[in-house]
Amino acid sequence: MKAEQILVVRQTWAQVMPIGDAAATLFYQRLFEIDPSIHALFHKVDMPAQRRRLLDAVGFVVERLDSPETLAPVLADLGRRHDGYGVKRVHYETVGEALLWTLEQGLGDAWTPTARAAWHAAYSMISGIMQRAAEAPDAPRARRVGETAAASA
Repeated sequence: MKAEQILVVRQTWAQVMPIGDAAATLFYQRLFEIDPSIHALFHKVDMPAQRRRLLDAVGFVVERLDSPETLAPVLADLGRRHDGYGVKRVHYETVGEALLWTLEQGLGDAWTPTARAAWHAAYSMISGIMQRAAEAPDAPRARRVGETAAASA
């Protein structure tokens, strides 16, 4: 990502944070609207806690966009874990669509073509690292939800 894009992502994220829980709620509502089948991946999830994890994760990534050497291993691990939860390649597209829509709703007039392009670049980089890690044939696999250690051996 370009330095200017990172700056725009950080500035717009700072504008979203005061309405973080509302934005995270909107995100999941939109995600489940776009693809209702995704809701099944969250059937046993404490959604208020999940919303906080989402905000924390995005904040963590936004802070480290200019440190790919630090960020890439974390995102790769996250991609492998999401694979274990049943996340598929098509879900990444849906998440990206829901994320950009949510940012547009939360930012209003601050959602400019420049902001959209910067967030698109950020999400493309993030999701690309996660997907490559999840699909790597030699990557250690995270356990699927409910899988025991004996069953995965």
